[in-house]
Amino acid sequence: MKKRPLLSFTVCWIAGSSAGCLFSGRRLLIYLAGCLLLLIILAVSARTGWRNLAVFGLALIAAALIWEGNEGRNVSLLPGALGHSAAELNESYVQAAGVITSPVDRDGDRVDFTVKLSQLGVSGEGDYPQEGAQKREGQVAGELIAVQIKLQAEAEIAIAAKWRRGDQVVLEGQLKQPAEARNFGGFDYRAYLLTQRIHWIIKVDGAESVKASPPASWGLSSILRWNDAARAALGAEMDRLFQEPHGGYMKGLVLGIQDALDEETFKQFSQLGLTHILAISGMHVAVYVGVLLFILRRCRLTRETALTITVLLVPVYVLLSGAGPSIVRAGIMSMIGLLAARFGLLKDGMNILAAAALIMLVWNPYLLLSVSFQLSFLVTAGLMVYMPLAAPLLRGLPRWLGSAVSVTLIAQLVSFPLTIYYFNQFSLLSFAANLVLVPFITFLVLPLGTLALLLGRVWNAAAGVTAYVAELLNNATFGAVEWMNGLSGGVLIWSSPSLLWICLYYLLLYGLLYSLKKRSEARLAPQAMEDETKPLAELDQPQGASGGSLGGGICIWSRGRGSACPIPFELPAALRWTGPAAFLCTAGIALLLYRGYYAENLGGAGAISYLDVGQGDSILITTPGGAHILVDGGGTVSFGKKEEWRIRRSPFEVGAKTLLPLLKQRGIHRLDAVILTHGDQDHAGGLQAVLEGVPVSALLFNGTLAGREPYRKLMGTALAAGVRLYAVQQGMVLAPDEDTELTFLWPAGEAGEGSAMPEVDDQNHLSVVFRLEMNSRSFLFTGDMDKAAEETILEDGRQAGIGTGQPIDVLKVAHHGSKTATSAAWLDFWNPSSAVISAGVGNLYGHPNAEVLDRLTAGRTAVYRTDLQGEIQMKIRQEGITVRCKLEAAEVQR
Repeated sequence: MKKRPLLSFTVCWIAGSSAGCLFSGRRLLIYLAGCLLLLIILAVSARTGWRNLAVFGLALIAAALIWEGNEGRNVSLLPGALGHSAAELNESYVQAAGVITSPVDRDGDRVDFTVKLSQLGVSGEGDYPQEGAQKREGQVAGELIAVQIKLQAEAEIAIAAKWRRGDQVVLEGQLKQPAEARNFGGFDYRAYLLTQRIHWIIKVDGAESVKASPPASWGLSSILRWNDAARAALGAEMDRLFQEPHGGYMKGLVLGIQDALDEETFKQFSQLGLTHILAISGMHVAVYVGVLLFILRRCRLTRETALTITVLLVPVYVLLSGAGPSIVRAGIMSMIGLLAARFGLLKDGMNILAAAALIMLVWNPYLLLSVSFQLSFLVTAGLMVYMPLAAPLLRGLPRWLGSAVSVTLIAQLVSFPLTIYYFNQFSLLSFAANLVLVPFITFLVLPLGTLALLLGRVWNAAAGVTAYVAELLNNATFGAVEWMNGLSGGVLIWSSPSLLWICLYYLLLYGLLYSLKKRSEARLAPQAMEDETKPLAELDQPQGASGGSLGGGICIWSRGRGSACPIPFELPAALRWTGPAAFLCTAGIALLLYRGYYAENLGGAGAISYLDVGQGDSILITTPGGAHILVDGGGTVSFGKKEEWRIRRSPFEVGAKTLLPLLKQRGIHRLDAVILTHGDQDHAGGLQAVLEGVPVSALLFNGTLAGREPYRKLMGTALAAGVRLYAVQQGMVLAPDEDTELTFLWPAGEAGEGSAMPEVDDQNHLSVVFRLEMNSRSFLFTGDMDKAAEETILEDGRQAGIGTGQPIDVLKVAHHGSKTATSAAWLDFWNPSSAVISAGVGNLYGHPNAEVLDRLTAGRTAVYRTDLQGEIQMKIRQEGITVRCKLEAAEVQR
């Protein structure tokens, strides 16, 4: 606190902002009181003055109050201005005018940008922009709105290409609230946009509904407008010099433009923890600053002048690189460091880092929630704190290698908790990949890419040769990354840890490295004494003195002038306590990792999650014994083949964007079985991403093939991954553990053993149907079965006694509640206490059917719907079933 008051002030500010983010009301007051008490204890122990203590306390309280005030102001102006509630405004058609405040991004047939409103009116209140909208101009001015435009024709691409930041726009479209998270732990788009101060989206059909004109006068937006044009021109030059996928990769590496990065390349890099290479960060700024200073000094400028010019040029590079949190942090730190060098001030890395964090958080408190901000500052601080502890442990390596190993190791250890918290996976090969590939890319590929870009307009032939060499190096990089990812068992899946887990991890890591450093220094202490002493055999003992040991120590004779007595040297005390301390810290970290990796503990209960995957089915079953069974995977249904210009770089696919992240976030390391009820895309489509991202032991399906390319690809992926395939049929039983049993009721399985599997287009009739018994509770899963299958099962049940007189607890209603299933006889036979319907919000099919809902209500069956309640989770114990829904706060005991 004495040596680095700015650092202490910033830590208190971050603690206060975190308190405001996590707590409110009485809990916030209790948290602040606890922090103030801890601050007083630390101040007293460090003998910090009361003036500093008061400043730090004020920082803590002020940050919390500023966050609370910021939250209070971060509300939409539209409901109050338009005289309607948010629910009434949602999906209404509006006319809006304002200024584009963000870069204009086109991806296939969709264009996105942000508008700061000046006027807005609801259709029907008057012809915009006449009286109805003019009355509200002052009340909505300044509101930010996200605009999403779906282009209707290829010719509209040229129109959209003319839109730029700073343009005045008038547009018409549908006003919608951003989607909220519909699954527990799922991505909350509404919350994300809230951190951008955006509360509404306007969806526009066609470029003809947008009228844009350039700004009438020069302003700050003109600088950003020029910057966007410069980035677009540089990106276009990269596309000209490099072939794909090299063009998108080099744009990300050199310019920080990741929009055109090949999705498969990004996935491969992400799996190895190498995506930070594609984000402009401190490494790029350091190279940029170093090159600038070298050139300016070679131009015979004075040191002071060179530093001043470099400080002024750093913001230019930050803007050209996209001004993301990591590049802004690096830019601010470099500017402060350069100014300190310019004026001969003492440079302290931690104080500079603290100043950068404080400036950014005061400017925008919501940066605290940015993953990029957190990783950038945490890794930088970790390198400053942990590197001095780790470096002595690697003194046996050559200096260049020891430095590279220590930097890579510390960066990996520090980033590990946030990596598994946000991305839920960690590669065991990440350290090796970063140690080898980061220097390779930094010192070879990055300079070559930059050189090719600089030569592009000056010496095209040289630029082409340079780009070709860079592409060869890229091919080597891609090959190495693909080979590493191909090694089995390299990627571990982790559930998101708690904040307490993360804090304990960092404390134990510090304790371990500190203990090892002290132990290493203590072991070297006798060797260090050799510079001040001679071996006993070479010394003349003082008269009257005896050799040997004094006080139980090692007797070493002093070489000092006039010394007449021996100096007893005992083994350092650090050797006695550092060993146990290091062992305890290692044991603590091992326990944390074990508890973090095996985080799921249902205490003998089972769990069933009816996931919200839109218009489709996906159900995750976790048995009391810990087995994981996934029933269907949802899927994104597309109608017809899209024109090439409409295809997006990374289109939404429910398996990759919803289902797989949920499985990883919940720490599902392996699926013991996947049950594919039938081959329709809304049930099978999402399983492709699952098979590619999570190990699967067995795939159970209905014994038929669907004549669709995605289905054939899915089966091929399963075979290539070594997944065991089972064609289930009526009468088969699966028992994952002693408390769980699955009895398959359909399909009938008419084909003989060894016969070829038939190809069936209409898969609904052959949907896999099974009854699940778990902890003495029963559930029925029906896929998209039809009434004909129901009648056959009912007849077989009556003859064999299956289900007769055994009402089930929960029925998964067939075919999303369609009228093609769930007959009255079916409900009478099973007499379910509860029913779950999986259907998409506002789906085009009208699911669930009103008649089906009436039949369920008549049977006094409690109905749960994913389109209304989001994900539906059931925890199954012997004494009952507890139900909770994502979009409802209360739990229900049944």
